[in-house]
Amino acid sequence: MNELTYAGKELSLFSKAVNWKKYLASKIRPFLGCRVVEVGAGIGATTSILCDGLQQEWICLEPDPVLRNEIDARIAAHQLPTCCHTRGGFVRDLDICPPIDSFLYIDVLEHIPEDRYELQSAADRLAPGGTLIVLSPAFNFLYSRFDQAVGHHRRYDKPMLVDRTPRGCRVETIFYLDSIGMATSIINKMVLWQSLPNEKQILFWDRWLIALSRKADPIMGYSVGRSIVCVWKKFQ
Repeated sequence: MNELTYAGKELSLFSKAVNWKKYLASKIRPFLGCRVVEVGAGIGATTSILCDGLQQEWICLEPDPVLRNEIDARIAAHQLPTCCHTRGGFVRDLDICPPIDSFLYIDVLEHIPEDRYELQSAADRLAPGGTLIVLSPAFNFLYSRFDQAVGHHRRYDKPMLVDRTPRGCRVETIFYLDSIGMATSIINKMVLWQSLPNEKQILFWDRWLIALSRKADPIMGYSVGRSIVCVWKKFQ
């Protein structure tokens, strides 16, 4: 089976978080190579921010045919760079040759039950010196009704991701992002108990809290945050 229907309802809502995606892009783009696979590309909202068109090839790997059709429509409407195209299926369905320069998992790895196997499958398809980049929600103590509602199996911290380092790779960098936004996760966990934020909450977080996190994160040494980023590099 190389198709999967995504049950989460948050993709359109979080597509409005443009400032967050731009902040994330500023931290991830330096690690991207020429041939990129974005695993679980969804509706292409993150692709539109991360892919600047300078890449040789950007593969939007999406097993849900409905979501994949949305990306294809954006490509046809010239809303995504010409280097972008979609593929169905999973990482395990990709040919090992030619190798990939970068694999991206943006809010995806936490949805995958066998995350170690998934990361190793990606690493096996990386070119020497290639990068494996993960962004996921941080800290299991913040696991909430929202995580359950959108199909998260876990949240991550630094030791968890370091422990999942694929064979043949080393950790290039690992850090937390959105220290101010972490407060919203704590409030939801302890007080609101929401399974999904509303649009007003998303826009408040994106317009105001992300601006504060951009200033606070470096002061705090990227040591705490709502999300965690890990970049592995394959040995030469």
